[in-house]
Amino acid sequence: MADVSLKEAALIVGVVAACYWNSLFCGFVFDDVSAILDNKDLHPSTPLKNLFQNDFWGTPMSEERSHKSYRPLTVLTFRLNYLFSELNAVSYHFLNLVFHVVVCVVFLKVCKLFLDSRSSVVASLLFAVHPIHTEAVTGVVGRAELLSSIFFLAAFLSYTKSKGPDNTIVWTPIAVTVFLVAVATLCKEQGITVVGICCVYEVFVAQGYTLPVLLDTAVQILRGKGSIPFSMLQTLLKLIVLMFSTLLLVVVRVQVIQSQLPVFTRFDNPAAVSPSPARQLTFNYLLPVNAWLLLNPSELCCDWTMGTIPLVESLLDVRNVATLTFFCFLGSLIVFSLRYPGDSSKTVLMALCLIVLPFIPASNLFFPVGFVVAERVLYVPSMGFCILVAHGWKKLSNKSVLRKISWVCLAAVLFTHALKTLHRNWDWESEYTLFMSALKVNKNNAKLWNNVGHALENEKNFERALQFFIQATQVQPDDIGAHMNVGRTYKNLNKTKEAEESYMIAKSLMPQIIPGKKYAARVAPNHLNVYINLANLIRANESRLEEADQLYRQAISMRPDFKQAYISRGELLLKMNKPLKAKEAYLRALELDRTNADLWYNLAIVYIELKDPTEALKNFNRALELNPTHKLALFNSALLMQESGDARLRPEAKQRLLHYVKEEPQDANGYFNLGMLAMDDKKDMEAEAWMKKAIRLQPNFRSALFNLALLYSQTAKELMALPILEDLLRYYPDHTKGLILKGDILMNQKKDIVGAKMCFEKILELDPKNVQGKHNLCVVYFEERDLIKAEKCLVETLALAPHEEYIQRHLNIVRSKIASLGATEESSLPADGTATAAAEEKKNSFQNSKDVKNEQKTTQTTVDNNKGHSKNKKRTEKNNMDKETPKKSTKEIKDIEKKRVAALKRLEEIERILNGE
Repeated sequence: MADVSLKEAALIVGVVAACYWNSLFCGFVFDDVSAILDNKDLHPSTPLKNLFQNDFWGTPMSEERSHKSYRPLTVLTFRLNYLFSELNAVSYHFLNLVFHVVVCVVFLKVCKLFLDSRSSVVASLLFAVHPIHTEAVTGVVGRAELLSSIFFLAAFLSYTKSKGPDNTIVWTPIAVTVFLVAVATLCKEQGITVVGICCVYEVFVAQGYTLPVLLDTAVQILRGKGSIPFSMLQTLLKLIVLMFSTLLLVVVRVQVIQSQLPVFTRFDNPAAVSPSPARQLTFNYLLPVNAWLLLNPSELCCDWTMGTIPLVESLLDVRNVATLTFFCFLGSLIVFSLRYPGDSSKTVLMALCLIVLPFIPASNLFFPVGFVVAERVLYVPSMGFCILVAHGWKKLSNKSVLRKISWVCLAAVLFTHALKTLHRNWDWESEYTLFMSALKVNKNNAKLWNNVGHALENEKNFERALQFFIQATQVQPDDIGAHMNVGRTYKNLNKTKEAEESYMIAKSLMPQIIPGKKYAARVAPNHLNVYINLANLIRANESRLEEADQLYRQAISMRPDFKQAYISRGELLLKMNKPLKAKEAYLRALELDRTNADLWYNLAIVYIELKDPTEALKNFNRALELNPTHKLALFNSALLMQESGDARLRPEAKQRLLHYVKEEPQDANGYFNLGMLAMDDKKDMEAEAWMKKAIRLQPNFRSALFNLALLYSQTAKELMALPILEDLLRYYPDHTKGLILKGDILMNQKKDIVGAKMCFEKILELDPKNVQGKHNLCVVYFEERDLIKAEKCLVETLALAPHEEYIQRHLNIVRSKIASLGATEESSLPADGTATAAAEEKKNSFQNSKDVKNEQKTTQTTVDNNKGHSKNKKRTEKNNMDKETPKKSTKEIKDIEKKRVAALKRLEEIERILNGE
């Protein structure tokens, strides 16, 4: 076996680099989104064992919606990419390019087993530049083909060393082969087919048998005229070991998928659900279609599902001629390779094995697959095709008459293929370019129209997206998904009526429930989302909540294990103020999936509604155990700890808020609540810094502005509070507490009676029954020495709050003063005393109603949609409305009492002064 020279390897590396350099500029498109962007198995926080429990897309193999594609080693390489570069697409494409180079070099080594050195290089170069490979190389998910091919070829090369001197068996290469076959299979399922190639190689190449010789030997043995030769017994032993190993791999593979085949719809593979003879005729016709793609890769398409290739429904269909021609040509090559001895027949035979055997899993002959044609599955079969072409070229170039023509043709093929590959790579630059290029090849595939719509939808270009979605419904009127897409886009365009009509059409296309028949066997599980989407749409109308609940229950009745229906229904039940039923819904969903952090989070929200903060915190913690970066659980659990009043929980609350702001550095709410914690801990400077950061991110942050001003007023920095209050009142002119605080500072610090009076009068315009504002206005009248007006004002204030003793005392003081002065207008009172008393009362009032906890983010529920759908997070009002603190800690209450007592003592002193005068 000839080795690959450094010169040959350098040539291959250069050619591959020249053809695929632009693939480095492509992004994640099509299946890459599910396999890379949406696959949590890539994240370092996900246990490695999950890679061996989930399918290629990150879905547990036990779930019915699983694709059953078990490729843990391929996912492991994605995870390594993520570890070094996270979601930087360049590194993923670069590694694919490297793997393609490795495959080409190893393939060259395999070619040298059957071809001369020059022809082997030709085959390898043709394989390197063939445009059919762009999907496998430029599409990141094509790495499964690349990795599987490396170990596929390595396993075959290892097996070729199992024949020792004098036809003895060398077991080490066989053991290595079995191991490499297992590895190849863990990269992609077709890796197991190398065992069949090894068997054919052993019988017809290593042992040199031909079909006539084998038949003659079998006849002799059956007639009792001979025995099995020793060399043949050795061959049988090797084949038995290979087949037993293969059987073991198959058994393990069946156990992994739990003896369940994936569920596909008629849209994925129409022929698979068609009656005879359309099913057989179509599947047979697909074989020459794939062969034609290898011969003439001029029109390539990323998606050949749905109506791309119309069904062959009759024997009179002219396409049957192509099928017949293909089988005649293939049959003649098989007869030639099996009947005649010689190197040429062996080369043809091995080329045919490489074409046929790896293609069998995708052929629909033994089980249906989820596609009609897929270019990437031709990656390994194209090896056999390239060997055939190189072998034919060798035959032509050896004839002097055709030598020059053969070289010219070879150069033309290599150049045009390389150019096509380079141009085809740009199609994979984005989803929009990819699917638009596909529509140029085929306009009868509704899925392509849908995918272009999705690409435009991701760019928020809903108007254009709607056009493509509508076109999809026209191409395939019974496509449920297309009508769902139309409905969703209408919803995004705020056209609720049209959206509901589209969802109703999609719902009408759903199969009716058949008693005793499993629903999932007749329709794709994700189509059940039509009930979820429709319910989510109509529940925006408060009068239709029961109707929405009925839709959720209908989806659950169709599939009791439909987790998303329970989640969405739980959210609705919370909205309907039915927390106990919401709890039941979430608990049922948790029975189906206990590893879903969002479910534990939602259950925590239910316990908050049930006034059970202890259980709520437990469920928040459970969510964070499963997902330490769960943003909503971090934030709301920190708020819960803060509101508990338990000082022991504050350090943990702070850590969670710090984690939250690390995850959401642009969310001012995180910094605001860190400021709240600092105020609770009497860390005024730290609180000031957090508040300022929140305001920088959100200049109109109502609560941060007020509480920063309040912080200044409580730390003897009243004049610093004024510009903050000016900003607050510019954004929110009706902020009553801000007006009270500003008036207090103006009256007591700035001695600006006019400005203070304007603040208090503004409060009474907004709320004529505001006791604080009215009382402070009474103080202003007293400052203005208008005792009659002050008396009248205090009488009105006392009527509003007859239980407030300090108002009665102030009224008594004013009346006493009026009486003592004998109605004299020019009395000289130490007005500062009364103003100060009022100020003390106001400060007391501020401290009682301290707004530090009143502007916190309200709890939220999260809906975990199925794959391909984004998460919906139901958020109630977020930090923009003042509200009173639900409850205060014991320490806070004691502080307030101390301040109230101090204020009352001060008031008594002032009263004594006034009475003494």
